[in-house]
Amino acid sequence: MDEISFGTDGWRATLDTFTDERVRIVGQAVADYLKEEGYTDPVFVGYDARETSPGFAESLAEVVAGNGFDVLLPERDCPTPLVAYAIADRGLSGALMVTASHNPPEYNGVKFIPSDGAPALPEVTDAVAAYLAEPDLLPESERGTVERVDIVSPHADHALDLVGDDLSGLTVVYDAMHGSGRGVTDALLESAGADVVRLRCERDPEFGGSSPEPSPENLDELADAMIDIGADLGVANDGDADRLAIATPKRGVLDENLFFAAIYDYLLESDSGPAIRTVSTTFLIDRIAEAHGEDVFETAVGFKWVADAMREHDALMGGEESGGFSIRGHVREKDGVLMGLLAAAAAAEEDFDARLDRIEDEYGEIVADKISIDCPDAEKDRVIDELDDELPETVAGRDIAKVVTLDGFKLLLDDGSWLLVRPSGTEPKMRVYAEAGSEDAVSALLDAGRELVEPLV
Repeated sequence: MDEISFGTDGWRATLDTFTDERVRIVGQAVADYLKEEGYTDPVFVGYDARETSPGFAESLAEVVAGNGFDVLLPERDCPTPLVAYAIADRGLSGALMVTASHNPPEYNGVKFIPSDGAPALPEVTDAVAAYLAEPDLLPESERGTVERVDIVSPHADHALDLVGDDLSGLTVVYDAMHGSGRGVTDALLESAGADVVRLRCERDPEFGGSSPEPSPENLDELADAMIDIGADLGVANDGDADRLAIATPKRGVLDENLFFAAIYDYLLESDSGPAIRTVSTTFLIDRIAEAHGEDVFETAVGFKWVADAMREHDALMGGEESGGFSIRGHVREKDGVLMGLLAAAAAAEEDFDARLDRIEDEYGEIVADKISIDCPDAEKDRVIDELDDELPETVAGRDIAKVVTLDGFKLLLDDGSWLLVRPSGTEPKMRVYAEAGSEDAVSALLDAGRELVEPLV
């Protein structure tokens, strides 16, 4: 069981390690945790578009049902956010989701989603991990049932009620990247009246030979298609459609920080409330919030912390620069399907590029970027400890006004720019982020960050 590392985002591994036997152990752990906590309602088991995912989901369903729980399965592979919504909509005990999200096809993973549909906090996943054990199933007569159900329609109805359904005259190019958003995000946009042009909307467990990661370098076809057909907006989802990327005619694939700013600005036109952002996410959100008399609350990186802060502060919107967002009135889980509809609604109200031009004119232009530096997982704590003793008084010629230690070290500089160094939670790397008013300034900050970190690795 040492091979199973079950954290907040569950357990991901290559298929030589991610075996059916170990997946069943995770299923037993979740069943034991739920029983110990007194849950008796059904459990959902979802899965993404990978070749092995349906089989792993059926194994999990067998183990969970074998512990006395009724189990619900989707009619086909499905986005993670639809599973999260189904938990809250149906009053379920929780869910297991088989997905490796944006990882390459040789990976798979499984995560536990608690009864509120929000990401599990460490105290929950630590408790689940403590129950890891070989399956112990009840006699056949005492086992729960397994049933296939539709979770697409309820989520779509909720999304349309929350966001609206007047996209007539809007042309959207949608790129599913061969993942589970196909036939879901595009269908939702179409049901709201948009003209939808589809890219990579066929199921391909190999994701076309690459990772289903909606990064700019993977979305050239989306940006080109928008220009070719004169579309108003481009939308792409990652493999399990909990994140998204947006493309506009003028800017191409949009920095997620700018997307956050545009959508928060749009929501504030008809509602009010604070925003939640991670330490790696733009201060542009703070400028918009201040202009509207709203607060912004900063969290460590990871949507679990965003979701928890959204609950605590009744936030209007929460998000992170990696493309995960949610809004008030929805489950507190990042949802690339809902946000695709919301992006289109904002574009129908005002041209997306025009909105961003206005935001930059009013609040100033912000440029953000990041780099990664190889660092073994076992060395990350040491690097952070040593960095504490190596922090300079200036960075790229600017004085450090404040140091934030919420997640690594965030150096706030006297001109409003910042540099962040933190350990990656998913890869053997240190991350270095920077934000400033120009590309040259960001480049200088990242160079300074590299010079600070590399001697310690």
